[in-house]
Amino acid sequence: MNQPKILLIGAGGHCRACIDVIRAEGRFSIAGVVERDGAAISEDLLGCAILGTDQQLPELRRKYDYALVTVGQMQTASLRVRIYEHLQSLGFDLPMVCSPRAYVSPHAVVGSGTIIMHDALVNVGARIGDNCIINTKALVEHDAVVESHCHISTGAILNGGASVGARTFFGSNAVSVQGVSIPAESFIKAGTVEKGL
Repeated sequence: MNQPKILLIGAGGHCRACIDVIRAEGRFSIAGVVERDGAAISEDLLGCAILGTDQQLPELRRKYDYALVTVGQMQTASLRVRIYEHLQSLGFDLPMVCSPRAYVSPHAVVGSGTIIMHDALVNVGARIGDNCIINTKALVEHDAVVESHCHISTGAILNGGASVGARTFFGSNAVSVQGVSIPAESFIKAGTVEKGL
């Protein structure tokens, strides 16, 4: 059976991690990588061809239905949001991608364009928005909410009922106490304990 092909947008370190997850999941074959305009372009990335830059996306849309934002997110979500919205405007299907080594409860909801990396856990009643990164070994506990365009970093823990506002970066090994509410566009440093007010 032929796998549908997916385009990856952004060719940095996060893209390499995404390639690993997509290959492990086995739902898609990778058509190639599209680099951002102005970035240095290599010839391939882990055996995936570089197909051009953002300028070629309208042309590539005529050949491919699926795309994923593979630019990472640290200080701000603005670049990931801009790419995601551009892909939507071109009519790409932006699937959720999930590592077979992750666990997502069948009673959780995960939005389009979100990637769940290796060994992450998303428990019952959790809700994750669109275009999020739930990174390696992150835990999103029961009934927690992660709004769209967030990055929950490696080893981070969102305890039950916690809420993370849109476009937030939640750093590696950071922990939220149960039920805490984190405002939109927050930057939570690695190792922080978020206790709320």
